[in-house]
Amino acid sequence: MSQQPLLGLVPIGKFVFSHEDALRYKAQVESLLREMGVRFVNVDAVLPDGMVRDQRHVDAVVSYLRAQGVEALFLPHCNFGTEGAAGMIAQKMGLPTLLWGPRDEAPKPDGSRYRDSLCGLFASSKVLHKLGVPFTYIENCRVEDPALRTGIDTFLRAAHVARRGMRIGHIGQRIDFFWTTIVNESELLERFGVEILPIDMVTFVRHAKARTAGDAYRGEIARLRAEWEVVGLEDAHLARILAVRDQMLAVAADHGLDGLAVQDFDSLVDEMEAYCFLANGMVGDTLPVSMESDLHGAVSNVLLHRAAYGAPVYLADITVRHPEDDNGVLLWHAGAPLSMADPAARKQLGYHWILPSPVSGMPHFPLRQGPITVARFDGDRGAYALAVGEGESMDGPFTLNNYVWMRVDNWPRWERLLIEGPFIHHAAMTYGHHGAALLEAVKYLPGVEAVRLNEK
Repeated sequence: MSQQPLLGLVPIGKFVFSHEDALRYKAQVESLLREMGVRFVNVDAVLPDGMVRDQRHVDAVVSYLRAQGVEALFLPHCNFGTEGAAGMIAQKMGLPTLLWGPRDEAPKPDGSRYRDSLCGLFASSKVLHKLGVPFTYIENCRVEDPALRTGIDTFLRAAHVARRGMRIGHIGQRIDFFWTTIVNESELLERFGVEILPIDMVTFVRHAKARTAGDAYRGEIARLRAEWEVVGLEDAHLARILAVRDQMLAVAADHGLDGLAVQDFDSLVDEMEAYCFLANGMVGDTLPVSMESDLHGAVSNVLLHRAAYGAPVYLADITVRHPEDDNGVLLWHAGAPLSMADPAARKQLGYHWILPSPVSGMPHFPLRQGPITVARFDGDRGAYALAVGEGESMDGPFTLNNYVWMRVDNWPRWERLLIEGPFIHHAAMTYGHHGAALLEAVKYLPGVEAVRLNEK
């Protein structure tokens, strides 16, 4: 929740209908936001009663909110709506915008009404369309209805996902035979503000090896041997793996990175004489790490990481279908964040079971159970898409490396969309259901198409 964006609360009223009733709803909305722990700034400091009721209020509100550094906008329509002011504030701020109003009660016995909030929402939404302002809408409901609470949370996560720009550190270079990970770095920078920082592998290895001087890792190596089944690794190998972890963290801190993409093999493996995916897993608990130089995978990681307010994410392979359940699929690879491990499972550092090699260091443990969200950002020839889906973990056969079996609503649909779209077999995953926030965020990411993998 510490990553939650700062919300600018701009209650909208109008000169008609009950101003007193509008203030009552303003107070109720503020109370709900405080109860939810939402960070917000109202406009009490610049407007009488803290409510927009006139187009002349626009400039004062915009100047104040900019000075406060708000990152998202909420326009609750408290009795009707001054649509011109609402539209101009949203357009000038240029931020993700949330539109909602309280459900209107029955008319009074004399036939009059305190407000027409729904009618005002129709007016303001038209103006937002007219001005080209993307917005999120929560259905007209009562303050106490779950739809409002859920909608606010989803919107804030979406606004966090849609923050422009990210810095990805790329350690090494693209692996020659992985054509699937060829990307247009210039286009990522120009269109989405995604900066790829190249990190020379030779320099990285040199600094990592320098960290192993002396006995700096003696205590941690002893703990690793106590907690893991370690096969084929001397203490010197473990020290190098831990040094790779620390060098990743140092590079990320030095350059203000949002995520990493790592070449992983063969240069790093050859120089360290060990697979270093354990380093990925250790770093992955705080910073998203993409393997195999998958830069679009790294972007996928960061977007999902934002939607989950910083929860660990894992770039998994979508590999094989469940042998018995037609809607089951295996999420698998190596280097999963250690916090994702099944707490009851024994963890092993051992050999690569696919590639014949005398080198050890591959982590083997299943992931824990729970609800799952997967996401994949990808694109070719200037067309980009974000595929989003939700599922649940399920029982499945034992395999090696890091894995969890996932059941979804309609796997043949998922499979066809992923195959026919601009996607590959890597997908970011995290625990919890954050699909609604990711799909909503696409509204605020011009040039990205939302691909909904679930039927509903």
